[in-house]
Amino acid sequence: MAHDSDLPCDGDGVCMACKVKPSENESLTCKTCATPWHVSCLSAPPDSMGDAVNWECPDCSMPPAADVVPVKHNAAASSSSGGRGDLIAAIRVIESDSTLTEQEKAQKRQDLMSGNSKDEDATVEGVNQDKDVLNILDASLNCSMCMQLPERPVTTPCGHNFCLKCFQKWVGQRKSTCANCRTPIPAKMASQPRINSALVIAIRMARMMRSGASSGSSKVSHFVHNQNRPDKAFTTERAKKTGKANACSGKIFVTIPGDHFGPISADNDPERNVGVMVGETWEDRFECRQWGAHFPHVAGIAGQSDYGAQSVALSGGYEDDEDHGEWFLYTGSGGRDLSGNKRTNKLQSFDQKFEKLNEALRVSCLKGYPVRVVRSHKEKRSSYAPDKGVRYDGVYRIEKCWRKPGKQGFKVCRYLFVRCDNDPAPWTSDEHGDRPRALPAIKELEGATDMTERKGAPAWDYDEEKSCWMWKKAPPPSRKPVQCENEDGTKVRQVRPKRSTMSVKQRLLKEFTCHLCREVMNHPLTTPCAHNFCKACLDGAFAGQSFTRQRTCEGRRTLRAQKNIMKCPSCPTDISDFLQNPQINRELMNVIESLKRQIEEENAALSVDVDDGSLDGNNEIIADEAVETDKSVEDDKEGAQPVNEAETKQTHKRKRSSSIDNVSPKKPVDKSDVVHNLEEVDTAHT
Repeated sequence: MAHDSDLPCDGDGVCMACKVKPSENESLTCKTCATPWHVSCLSAPPDSMGDAVNWECPDCSMPPAADVVPVKHNAAASSSSGGRGDLIAAIRVIESDSTLTEQEKAQKRQDLMSGNSKDEDATVEGVNQDKDVLNILDASLNCSMCMQLPERPVTTPCGHNFCLKCFQKWVGQRKSTCANCRTPIPAKMASQPRINSALVIAIRMARMMRSGASSGSSKVSHFVHNQNRPDKAFTTERAKKTGKANACSGKIFVTIPGDHFGPISADNDPERNVGVMVGETWEDRFECRQWGAHFPHVAGIAGQSDYGAQSVALSGGYEDDEDHGEWFLYTGSGGRDLSGNKRTNKLQSFDQKFEKLNEALRVSCLKGYPVRVVRSHKEKRSSYAPDKGVRYDGVYRIEKCWRKPGKQGFKVCRYLFVRCDNDPAPWTSDEHGDRPRALPAIKELEGATDMTERKGAPAWDYDEEKSCWMWKKAPPPSRKPVQCENEDGTKVRQVRPKRSTMSVKQRLLKEFTCHLCREVMNHPLTTPCAHNFCKACLDGAFAGQSFTRQRTCEGRRTLRAQKNIMKCPSCPTDISDFLQNPQINRELMNVIESLKRQIEEENAALSVDVDDGSLDGNNEIIADEAVETDKSVEDDKEGAQPVNEAETKQTHKRKRSSSIDNVSPKKPVDKSDVVHNLEEVDTAHT
């Protein structure tokens, strides 16, 4: 009989239970469905070799008749009650139930196959809020190929979601239509699928809340939405010229030296007190430099040949690069003729050598130093690159480096980067960071020369007891002074973390916002470039524009009509073909409607509880909170004052002084007014 832990191997031969690819001796094939299974993960493996020849998998074997429990009004309960029923038995029970119509039987079969069949009584009694959120996503966003929540989700223009791996496997079989509705898939999306970042955040948040990770840490999301950004790097009039060749580098907001190794923690971030988080994005490389993720403006490698490399940037500069997300093959610098005033050159004219910045990467490889990695939107060949700007993707470790002939015929330096960060990658829905993984098989190593591989223990490694990546050896001491930007000598005010007052479902619903109106999407559309918009907003953005433009030859004869380019509001991708027949993302719309409905029910139940409670007690609580908030306003007022008193008189004018004066302890204070005043104070400080 089937067990909860009994899962077969996927199409690549990897066990879905232990995530390990078993060998031929460790795998077992069902005689009925020919599906491979991992013997070590089976709850009831065969006893002898004779049984293995005629072995049937848990999905094909029939349980004893006594175990098949007849069900009324919920035919799939036999498969969900304690995990004892199997798939075939549940389907036969549904077919034998004479109380159901053919339409109801089809609906229950579909729910059973998609894994959405649940016992209604158990759902009402034993499901908490966090599991409800995951069930909502699980019921609407499952990949149609692997029947699991999408891992690195890709959304087709017809509104269906798939795992990136499943989608690439489907397209690799030369299938150019959607696996669900057979709608044609655009050729550009088939060759360069883009990951839907909104679904990544939603699935990750739901998984973190299910595992209880959100209750122990206030760090819910690793993405920073650019709402309170610092000043731009371009401050002078000369810097505003086209090309930004003479741009001012701007202020450095982190207190780290230029040769700092590893992540940037909250201790080095006096502005926000959060550090540089995985998934944080900037407008360009200049703004990325301001936050210390990658200091060079143009160069792709930051490091010193006798000390090591601190960071690299993936921007598509070399066609030999291969990006696979958790690991990638990086090409070194050099080999191009930059004589004269050439700023860049796409053609390689001589061999690369392990010197200068290439030698810095090899030093980090030998010593096992962590290397910060940023990805740029200029990398068009990668599915893991951001759609715009520059994004910080965590720290990697260089495992091997070698030289081999590149695509242009000259030798290039190659490096194998493997991710080793405590935070999940921006393209995954995992609630935890990386774990030690086996090195991938690299085909080009067969003809490689000058192979370099680390022999000793790395300085940055995984600690099994603490279950995290950390420095196993002392990090290299800095050889540069700390870059502190307190020019006027004023004290840096510590930013107090704001407590989140939104519920789990409200925070999840906030992630499904339109890129145009910044509100929760209504009739969501997902473009081929993986951006989400309201249907009305996207239609309004291109209202009055035609798809073609009529041309004439000096008014004498009519020429062939020319297609109008309609760029996505969030990126330069042409979406004119998508706009001709946009399809609403029904799966995403069902999730949004379910979240809205449950939030309204919770608010209605909360209002009933407030009306039934004692008004006197509530008033006392509100009064106490108002006094505490009033004190916090005064504390913020005192803590925000700089040392120089002359600057204090100038800075504390405008709305802040008037709003604080309005909060008087002698008269009753309304809580909402106090909170409003506090927001004005915080806005003025920032």
